[in-house]
Amino acid sequence: MSSDLPSPPGDGPDLTDADYDYAADDVAEPGLVADLEDLVDGDVRFDTYSKQLYATDASAYRRTPIGVVLPRHTDDVAAVMSYCAAEGIPVLPRGGGTSLAGQTVNEAVVLDFTRYMDGIHEVDPDAREATVDAGAVVEAVNEAAAPHGLKFGPDPAWRDKSAVGGAIGNNSTGSHSLKYGKTDAYVEEVEVVLADGSVETFGEVAVETMRAEADPDGELLERIYAELVRIVDEEADAVTERYPDMKRNVSGYNLDVLVDEARGEWADQGIGAGGTGEPGTVNLARLLCGSEGTLGIVTEATVSLVEVPETKAVALLTYDSLNEAMDDVAPILEHDPAAVEVMDDTLLDLARQTTEFGDVVGLLPDGTDSVLLVEFYAEDDDEGREKVADLVADRCPGTDTVVEPTADRVDTDEPIRARAAMEAHDADERATFWKMRKSGLPILLGRTSDAKHISFIEDCAVPPEHLSEYVEGFQELLEEVGTFASFYAHAGPGVLHVRPLVDTKSLEGMEQLERIAEGATDLVVEYGGSVSGEHGDGRARTQWNRKLYGDDLWNVFRDLKAAFDPDWLLNPGNVCGDHSLTEHLRFDPEYAFDAGFDPELHWDNENGFRGMAELCHGCGGCRGGQSTTGGVMCPTFRAADEEIQSTRGRANLLRGAMSGELPADPFSEEFADEVLDLCIGCKGCKRNCPSGVDMAKLKAEVAHERHEREGASLRDRLFANINLVSRVGSALAPLSNWATKLPGSGVVAEKALGIAAERDLPAFRRTTLRDWYEARGGSAVSEADADRIAVLVPDTYTNYNHPEAGKAAVRVLEAAGVRVELADVEDTGRPAHSMGFLDTARERTAAAVDDLAPRVDEGRDVVVVEPSEAVMLQSDLLDFHDTAAAAAVAANSYGVLEYVDAFRLDEAMDLAGDGSLTYHGHCHQKATKKDHHAVGVLRRAGYAVDPLDSTCCGMAGSFGYEAEHYSMSTAIASILYDQVDASPGETVVAPGASCRSQLGDREGAGEEPPHPVEKLAAALA
Repeated sequence: MSSDLPSPPGDGPDLTDADYDYAADDVAEPGLVADLEDLVDGDVRFDTYSKQLYATDASAYRRTPIGVVLPRHTDDVAAVMSYCAAEGIPVLPRGGGTSLAGQTVNEAVVLDFTRYMDGIHEVDPDAREATVDAGAVVEAVNEAAAPHGLKFGPDPAWRDKSAVGGAIGNNSTGSHSLKYGKTDAYVEEVEVVLADGSVETFGEVAVETMRAEADPDGELLERIYAELVRIVDEEADAVTERYPDMKRNVSGYNLDVLVDEARGEWADQGIGAGGTGEPGTVNLARLLCGSEGTLGIVTEATVSLVEVPETKAVALLTYDSLNEAMDDVAPILEHDPAAVEVMDDTLLDLARQTTEFGDVVGLLPDGTDSVLLVEFYAEDDDEGREKVADLVADRCPGTDTVVEPTADRVDTDEPIRARAAMEAHDADERATFWKMRKSGLPILLGRTSDAKHISFIEDCAVPPEHLSEYVEGFQELLEEVGTFASFYAHAGPGVLHVRPLVDTKSLEGMEQLERIAEGATDLVVEYGGSVSGEHGDGRARTQWNRKLYGDDLWNVFRDLKAAFDPDWLLNPGNVCGDHSLTEHLRFDPEYAFDAGFDPELHWDNENGFRGMAELCHGCGGCRGGQSTTGGVMCPTFRAADEEIQSTRGRANLLRGAMSGELPADPFSEEFADEVLDLCIGCKGCKRNCPSGVDMAKLKAEVAHERHEREGASLRDRLFANINLVSRVGSALAPLSNWATKLPGSGVVAEKALGIAAERDLPAFRRTTLRDWYEARGGSAVSEADADRIAVLVPDTYTNYNHPEAGKAAVRVLEAAGVRVELADVEDTGRPAHSMGFLDTARERTAAAVDDLAPRVDEGRDVVVVEPSEAVMLQSDLLDFHDTAAAAAVAANSYGVLEYVDAFRLDEAMDLAGDGSLTYHGHCHQKATKKDHHAVGVLRRAGYAVDPLDSTCCGMAGSFGYEAEHYSMSTAIASILYDQVDASPGETVVAPGASCRSQLGDREGAGEEPPHPVEKLAAALA
């Protein structure tokens, strides 16, 4: 057993300083709630907010649940199921809510396993097994198994947000299914709560044992056994005949595995670790794979693990058409790749538009229409290079490769279709190719138009030898209905992701939806494929199982369902039920949206504020953990582990309140407190959300409107005008600083203003940066001698609280031959913007433009020490002013080390940095992809730098000073502290003043860390 398993997050922060309960005040079914609360140790939530939060998943569907229970253990699950069975109430088990076909939304009591039941109990490296709770995230299992060189085989794209129970319910797989198959190959045993509330352990069992215990009129388990024996005895031939001969089929129930195991044939696939391979023995845990919670509720699972490959190698083959690429898949499979992925011209064009991948796509030959990414696993680098060389020699002969092809290579003797080939062996190069393959999807999902790229037939699967015909037929179908789609993803096993552009808010779009789904199903049946090769049946595809399997097997499915669930209470309607493709869509012709106000900010997207409020498609990208997912978002979710604190949760509630789906006022005190108040404005979602949902900007609009309607507190006004407060505090220093140190001053500040008594307020400096600059006589570099001229903005924090960072910036820039002038403006509008005072922010940004634009016109650059202020000028400024002057200021504004890096100013300096640094970047700079500049400069200066893949520090400007937010702020900070403690750096550096303040409170820190520009200044010879 592993001794260093990661601990589950537990109950989240102790919010003793706030009244957050993550729920609305109104509760439906209070009697039912009282009964369940008496039965379970977990949380019972039947309020309107909770129901709205769980009404959607990553699919196109919306169905309001009866209520939500967050169970703590199997006894809770059994108690809920027993109660609901007696009362005739449906129950739906749910993991991360990342399902694309709508299988995790239903009118039922939802059980969310990810809140408490997410533990990893054991990793046994000798047996190559792990025993985990159903709510454990797949990537967390991999993290626990990694020290032993092991992992869970299936690799669904969202494995860092998806739960193991969800992978079982969906029978998930991923890009490397050619090697690893589906989840069912790895499930050895499960603990399962059945429809009557009884708890059973499902694993291997002899058919004869089931036969001996079977009784069609007996107890529930006896009836289940009777039906399973009947299927094995009477339906085996029909199952073998009608099931697609494909590894990638998750449509219907897993009867093919049941039959093959009973015959002793299934283990011959050689996938996974378990299975006797003996005739007459089946594993009932595998029958639950792909059942979508309709047969039983998995609470714990023992899964087998596989070895992590020693190394990998990648080839990228280019083609003149998608059909030629599809024709080449079958011969490529003869080379035994681990993955074969396709990108068509639509995705390549989208990738070409991105800064990150434009250069990579630009390396492709002119006229490239589609590419195949082929990955190999290898024992060492030499073998990987040889595998790529052998493939290229066969499919694109004449192309130079890193090594010569082997003498005994595979030669498929197929027509040559590829026009060029590229190879990647270095880990970073391979990652770039894979990121390019995935880069277009966020753009597809980022449409704010009424028409969306909807997932409803996106994972139909056909045998690889029929891919070209299938694609041709599908393209004709799309043309007939008047829309288009991109074709991408898992070409190797025959699973193409296709998301047609459809507007389901219109009747025409609804008709397109039906025609495409039925036409795609007909194509799948014609070519011997599956209507779902990866993402399950759910609401989108259940109705097509009848066409795929025929009436007889459809009725077998229903008989099996009835045996397990006589009253059809477990996630009713899925797999063999009555779901219809076009019912309960999130957006339909009856949907309406009314924000209730006129937005203040400029929204440079289709449908403006509404388009952004409707943008979240529910993928759960904001729910990843720091160690498994990284990135900035969403810090409050990572600290609290509550759905309402994810970007998805906030977006769902905001959209629901403004569309009438949620009976709540988005400008009310309760909505502000429970939904938006803990959004700290880090902007992580703007960068890390696959759709680019900008929750910070949405919150600013709503906060402004609430101020207009309800007024604002004195504390909010003080923080919005912190520049004026700081000016007075500086003028009165050191008296102003002594006042905050007097006994009881913290208590007074908390009671009078709501400022946390635990916080030490920033010290004011009597000699400001501006005072120092003027006293030294301005810049030490004359205009005649200057290589560049920089206008340094003495922002509030640098000018009045941290002038050392500003002085260091001046010394660094002057050492590079830059003349430094100070701007007249100090307040860029950031504080007012952060507090939701948009009118005030507009005035201050206008003043900033008036001051800076003429200087930019004269050829000067704008430089800012404080990151949030820099991003205000670079990005947020344009939300207020759509003018040439504002655009010029934005385009010529830089963070100080971004400025040094952009113009390689450090090359003109004599630098001798020494020691190692731990670098925590500012979340706003990360959101705008500018956080890397400081790292590069510091490394070139001679420092060893460990850049943390960290989220927000939790201080977030004024947020951490506000009394009701103190515990949340420190809970978020603890995530960062753990990363700092694990870093080898000797000194912590952070560009943000708030970050430095938070890091200064870390146990053992002693003092606030320096700004990275101070370390650069210290390296000057």
